[in-house]
Amino acid sequence: MAGLDFEKPIVELEKKIQELKTFMAEKKIDLSSEVKKLDDKLESLKKDTYVNLSPWQRVQIARHPLRPYTLDYISMIMTDFVELHGDRLFSDDKAMICGLAKLDKRKVMVIGHQKGRDTKENLKRNFGCAHPEGYRKALRLMQMAEEFDIPVVVFIDTPGAYPGIGAEERGQSHAIALNLREMMSFTVPIVAVVIGEGGSGGALGVGVADRLAVLENSYYSVISPEGCAAILWKDGAKAPKAAEVLKLTAPDLLKMGLIDEVVSEPLGGAHRDVKKTASSVKETVLRMLKELESLDKKELLESRYKKFRAMGVTA
Repeated sequence: MAGLDFEKPIVELEKKIQELKTFMAEKKIDLSSEVKKLDDKLESLKKDTYVNLSPWQRVQIARHPLRPYTLDYISMIMTDFVELHGDRLFSDDKAMICGLAKLDKRKVMVIGHQKGRDTKENLKRNFGCAHPEGYRKALRLMQMAEEFDIPVVVFIDTPGAYPGIGAEERGQSHAIALNLREMMSFTVPIVAVVIGEGGSGGALGVGVADRLAVLENSYYSVISPEGCAAILWKDGAKAPKAAEVLKLTAPDLLKMGLIDEVVSEPLGGAHRDVKKTASSVKETVLRMLKELESLDKKELLESRYKKFRAMGVTA
């Protein structure tokens, strides 16, 4: 398994244990006591490394190339997924996945950013950075969900909306602003989960939700740590410092009242046990939808309005 810089001692020890197990099998020698000692050492090393992660280390885990993406969660926790395409104005944005699915027999409209696993797919998905047509597609299908009274489930995972010239020419800021306005007025429940990166307006453009959960090692911020460092200190190398002052980790966001729940991850990150993480996400989404479905449409709108009006207000 690929490791991050601060995980190198763990990866090396895991490799050593695997080599020892392979040697045992090939030579038919019992070295189980040595393997047990190394396993205990590995568990201790993991706890020492992962229990007190810095904000920058959490950002690195959020960007891990093996971390599950939107389509992974859809395939693991939903059934009967039918992807819907296009904004009916320009094109179909592959960085934004939209479609109908079932979540434990409950019909939902699922929307989410999608990154790629390799260079070819990342180019196709634009590294999870949606264009205006991606946000317009998402809005078109949320309007469809509103018309047919179907709850909306959103998976957020983007460094930010695409900032290229073409995107600006086609109205990137307008597309995001329109989504913010319209999502405030929908009378169907909206549940969002930050599964990786939650960067800037690119995340917020589909993130106006009644309930917002963030995975333990994900982040949600007005700007990336690198972008913040470049602006404040004119030095991208100060990204770790920026990550700390931005208060972008799930525990910090929960403390400030900007999110509703932190979803726990396996020790080391979601990629260490994808099925367990997916199960936690499913349980959280189902519980939140059940809570919201107990409200009538007027109560839902009032609750959403109060939630966002309260943000940033200090006693």
